[in-house]
Amino acid sequence: MLPETFQLYFSAHQDLLYLITLILDLGFTVIMYRFFGRYGLLACIVLSILLANLQGPKLTVIFGMQTSLGVIFYSSIFFATDLMSEKFGKKAADGAVMMGFSISVIILIMLSISLLFLPSTQNEQTFSTEVHDAFVRILDFTPRFIFGSLLAYLISQRFDVWCFHKIKAWTNGKHLWLRNNLSTMASQTIDTTIYSFVVWWGIVDLVTAMQLGLAKMVFKIAIAAFDTPFIYWARNWSIKASDK
Repeated sequence: MLPETFQLYFSAHQDLLYLITLILDLGFTVIMYRFFGRYGLLACIVLSILLANLQGPKLTVIFGMQTSLGVIFYSSIFFATDLMSEKFGKKAADGAVMMGFSISVIILIMLSISLLFLPSTQNEQTFSTEVHDAFVRILDFTPRFIFGSLLAYLISQRFDVWCFHKIKAWTNGKHLWLRNNLSTMASQTIDTTIYSFVVWWGIVDLVTAMQLGLAKMVFKIAIAAFDTPFIYWARNWSIKASDK
């Protein structure tokens, strides 16, 4: 898709590619909010869930640590939820979380059904079989993965909204950076802990499960701090009533 020059450059500069991807992801969320208000944030939450599910199995090495590419897109869900909380209130944010959960369930059901369809064998089409096998490889989730992912998302996101507004009340609406970072870091810790214990423990030993979770936590906490200027940037915009 991209010119070969770009591919060669970024294959040698993976850390820079990670930072650019993170900036684009957060920047697109802010732009969607700017033009479409609450509906733009809802769209970004849905999009991030889809991207995180599709790219979750893809592992890469960033800053010397192995991590899932889905971490970027999954972490941006918390950013969108916090921005939703700040601009539209707790009820709107809780509604966005439940919509995200419902969409996650629908995505998993429909993708699972799609795997039941056999590839075309007419005219000896090997292409259809290759595409089918690729889909199976990426989308054939285990029940343990599905349960762990949904449980971690629901509990951590609901906690994120609750914690954000608790801190906002304690600080009388001041210090946006504090509630944005503390709520996200705390909820990401809950998310990673649940996921590591439910999904990984039993497949790997407890120590390895904790190590896998710790590596993800480093990236998630860094992203939580990194997105602070973006939420201040978006908060200063006035959105038309029709976009609320």
